[in-house]
Amino acid sequence: MPGTVTMYSTTWCGYCRRLKGQMDREGIAYTEINIEQDPESAAFVEKANGGNQTVPTVQVLPSGGGSEVVMTNPSLAQVKQALGV
Repeated sequence: MPGTVTMYSTTWCGYCRRLKGQMDREGIAYTEINIEQDPESAAFVEKANGGNQTVPTVQVLPSGGGSEVVMTNPSLAQVKQALGV
């Protein structure tokens, strides 16, 4: 898969569970970070979302030197587009 995907989530987030299931079915590898257990990640999510801890927040780092993409509650299609697939 071109690039890396990091999903910032919580255990209780239904939108997070849905997106994880979709990415699993599509074979998109990702790293999941629970913002309730990682204060630095919670701060990253807040910065990306105007001070709110909105999840899922997804960070995509495309391979080949592309620009970082940070999305809030993205669709599977948006994640795939950010990855270039």
